[in-house]
Amino acid sequence: MSKTQAFLEAHGLALPIVQAPMAGSNGATLAAAVSGAGGMGSLPCAMLSAEKIREEIAAIRAATGNPFNVNFFTHAEPVPDESAQARWRESLRPYYEEMGLDPNALSNAPGRRPFDADACTLMEELRPPVVSFHFGLPDADLLRRLRAVGIRIWGCATTVAEARWLAGRGVDAVIAQGAEAGGHRGIFLTDDPVRDASSQVGTLALVPQVVDAVGEIPVIAAGGIGDGRGVLAAMVLGAAAAQVGTAFLVTPEAATSAVHREALKTATDDGTALTNLLSGRPARGLINRVMAERGPISRDAPAFPTAGSALAPLKARAEAEGRADFSSIWSGQAASLAVAEPAADVTRRLWSEAEALRGKFF
Repeated sequence: MSKTQAFLEAHGLALPIVQAPMAGSNGATLAAAVSGAGGMGSLPCAMLSAEKIREEIAAIRAATGNPFNVNFFTHAEPVPDESAQARWRESLRPYYEEMGLDPNALSNAPGRRPFDADACTLMEELRPPVVSFHFGLPDADLLRRLRAVGIRIWGCATTVAEARWLAGRGVDAVIAQGAEAGGHRGIFLTDDPVRDASSQVGTLALVPQVVDAVGEIPVIAAGGIGDGRGVLAAMVLGAAAAQVGTAFLVTPEAATSAVHREALKTATDDGTALTNLLSGRPARGLINRVMAERGPISRDAPAFPTAGSALAPLKARAEAEGRADFSSIWSGQAASLAVAEPAADVTRRLWSEAEALRGKFF
């Protein structure tokens, strides 16, 4: 049995296509559409309350009986640092003055909560088929509790060392996130934004090395996969499945903002960069004004996830004027391959293209 077939049977899937969880741009509607088409839809939960998580999972289950994944962050809560926040706001003062805003005004930027005992209790109750984690894994006791109710656990790795760390803790799959991927890097063994942004490994190099490192554990390739060619390439490299994010951002089921959708229409292969300005951790997005003028990487940005608070008023004003100057326009390097069609069609097309190519070349 092939790795892909074993993965599909283990997870009850028809297609080896995983929709990347994309906090802020993806809810139950997109996840259900992908799962309904036979892939693995994903619900990002780091920015959701317990009540909202419950509501979203209920919506997925009402739309499809197929498996789905819920995703959480496992970052450490930062120690409050008023001096760092003050320096960050002061560095942004020229933008506030330009836009007639008070740099000392409190913002209402959405936070990101790490997985904790309360979230674990909720998962024990709701029992989604898969829970995936970004930025490492929660404590061993929480993992044990999830496994005890039959939940499969996935972890994200950006290096071979991270993949081995995850494998040593018994994950059911490793998501190998290449440098081309949009959104936050899953980095967790280091904490230096400058080094982290400059040393990321591309998908083509990362996936086969991770496959070799983790043995029988299935690997899900992520990063720069936007059509069937990328899916098939991932399989050739030894992956059991492919995770796709940016291609789903332009679907009608995505919760992508208007300025984000507009920016993606003209995205180019060289139009993204890794930045820590927008949240405090390296993440790939389309280059906007603040990235071009203040970074894209700066040691002035305070710890994740607090950097976004000072930018929130600037973001709101600019977006109201149709500009993404201070917005998180997350995007992978293959954004130009995205097609604005229903998510179910994207899911099926990715695999049908890969199968056609496999028949042609292999």
